[in-house]
Amino acid sequence: MMMNSMLRRVALTSRVFAPTSMSSFSTIATPTRPLFAPILTKFNLPDPSGKLDDAKLEYAPKLTKIVATIGPTSEQLPVLQQVVRHGMRIMRLNFSHATVEEVELRMTNLKQCAGRHSLLDADHSQENMRAVLLDTKGPEIRTGNLANDESGHATVAFVQGSSVTLETTDALRDAGSTATHLYIDYPNLHRAVQPGNKVLLDDGAIALTVTQIVGTSVLCEIDNSGELRSRAGVNLPGADTSDLPAMSDKDKADIKYGMTMDVDYVAASFVQSAEGVQQIRAHMETCAQELGWSPDQPRPVLISKIESLMALANFDAILAESDGIMVARGDLGVEVPLQQVTNAQKEMVAACNAVGKPVIVATQMLESMAKSPRPTRAEVADVTNAIYDGADCVMLSGETAKGKYPVESVKIMNEIILSAEGYASEGGVGGSSTRRFTVPTNCANKDAAIIAKAAVTAADSRATAIIVLETQPNGSLAALVSAYRPHVPILCFCPNAKVGRQLMIYRGVHPIVAGFPNITMADAVQDAQDMGFIVSGDSVVVVSTEEHDATMKLVDVP
Repeated sequence: MMMNSMLRRVALTSRVFAPTSMSSFSTIATPTRPLFAPILTKFNLPDPSGKLDDAKLEYAPKLTKIVATIGPTSEQLPVLQQVVRHGMRIMRLNFSHATVEEVELRMTNLKQCAGRHSLLDADHSQENMRAVLLDTKGPEIRTGNLANDESGHATVAFVQGSSVTLETTDALRDAGSTATHLYIDYPNLHRAVQPGNKVLLDDGAIALTVTQIVGTSVLCEIDNSGELRSRAGVNLPGADTSDLPAMSDKDKADIKYGMTMDVDYVAASFVQSAEGVQQIRAHMETCAQELGWSPDQPRPVLISKIESLMALANFDAILAESDGIMVARGDLGVEVPLQQVTNAQKEMVAACNAVGKPVIVATQMLESMAKSPRPTRAEVADVTNAIYDGADCVMLSGETAKGKYPVESVKIMNEIILSAEGYASEGGVGGSSTRRFTVPTNCANKDAAIIAKAAVTAADSRATAIIVLETQPNGSLAALVSAYRPHVPILCFCPNAKVGRQLMIYRGVHPIVAGFPNITMADAVQDAQDMGFIVSGDSVVVVSTEEHDATMKLVDVP
C-alpha cells in the first residue's frame, strides 16, 4: 500500500511538472496559491557598531556550561581569575601531561578566584562554585622510543609504499624502533588485527595497512609518507582491543590522588565497555574506603569518554553505567571516518538527553584560537550547533591550556552561547532541540519528576527563572528539572558546596550555597534578587522537596 501510494505521488508530480506546451507551463508555474508555506525570517542581530557589555555577559545566567582545560598559559592566578570571570564553570585537569605540582598550583589558584556565588558566603570560605574535572590518561597504545633518540626529539621517515614490521618484543623495545621495525606496546597486537586492517600512528598522521601476520609480528605497507617521533599514539580502527584494561596503573594512582584533592568529576579515557565503567567505579569505591570516607560522602561523578569504534558499538550499555558522557572527538575522529563524527555526536547527545544524563562535547571547538584572537566561522558554527543539539557543556582544550589567547577563547565561547541560547529561546529556525526526556521506569521519585516537568512547562510560558530548593544530597531534583531542558536558568540552592559543584555539569543549573535547613521560599527569592538573577516584577517558579513530597509554586517577585 505504501509503495503504491508513493508511486501515485511520483506519477502525479510527473504530470504536473512535465508540460506538453509552453502555454501549459506558464499556467502551472504561476499557481493561485503557494505550493509551500514560506518561513518568516527574523534576523535578530546586534548593531555591528555596538559593543557587548562585559558586565552583563559576566552575570547573565547562561544555560550551557564551559569546561576549560587549564595548563601552562592559564594556570597563574591573574589569568585564571579572568578565565573564571568570563565563564569557565568546570576546570579540566589533563592527567596525560600535568604533574602533581602543576595540579596543586591550579587547584590552589582556582580556590582563590572570586566568583559570583561568594555573595551569599559570609566568611568567603567558598569564593566560587567552579568544579574540577580529572581527565585520565587512559590505557593508550603507543609506539616505543626510537633508536638513538637521546634528545627525545628525533624522528624517522616513513615512505609511502614501503614496508614496516610492527613488533611487541622486549628486544625491540630495548633496542629502539627504526623505519623498518617499529615497537608497539600492545602484546596482543597480532591477535587484534588481521590483513586489511588499518593501523594509524600519531593521531592518524601516518596510516599503515596490515598485509600479513607472522607469529607475533605484524607486517604492514605504509599508506602515506611522514615523520614519526618516539612514543607516538596508535589507533586500531575496528580492531578488538577489549583485552585492554579499563585503567592503567597510572590511572588508578591518579584517581586516588584526585580523590584526596576532592575533585568533583573523573573523565575516564578510552572507555570501551560497560564492564570497564563498573571497574572504574569499583576502584573509586575502594579508594574511598582506603581514604576513610563515610558512605554518605559524595564520590566523584564518573564521565565516560567515547573515543573509539568499540565504545560506539557499546554506547547504550556504557551510558547506562555512567553518570555522564564526553563526546571526545579527537581520537574518535581518528577511528571513525571524519564525515561520520558529527552524526555520532548528534546521536550521543540525543541519547544522553533522553535519559537525563549530562553530556560534554569536546575537542577542537575553537582550535584556531590557540594561535589567533578570533575563531573561524566554522568553529563558531560547531559550538552553536552543539548547543542546539542539547549539549550540557562545551569544552576548550589546547585553546586554554597552551594557547596564546586563553581568556579570549573563554570569552568568545561565552558570547557564542549567549547568542545561540537567545536565538533558540525565541523559537529561531532550527535553534531549539526537541525535548526527548521522559521519566524513566526506574525513577526513584516519579512525583518529583512530574513536578519538575510541570515547573519547566510553567517557566517557559511566563517565568524568568526556576528556583530549586535542593535538599537531596545527590542534587537529584535540580538534575530532573535540567533534564526537561527549560529555556530559563535554574537557580539551585544547595546545602553545601560539594553538591553545588557536582551539579555544575548540568545544563542551566546555577548552584548557590544557602543556609539549609532554615532557608524558606521567600528567602530564596530574595537571595536570587540580591544576586541580580531576577528583578522586581519577574515571575519565578519555585520547586522544593520535603521528605518524599515535591511542591511547585509560581511566585511574583515583589
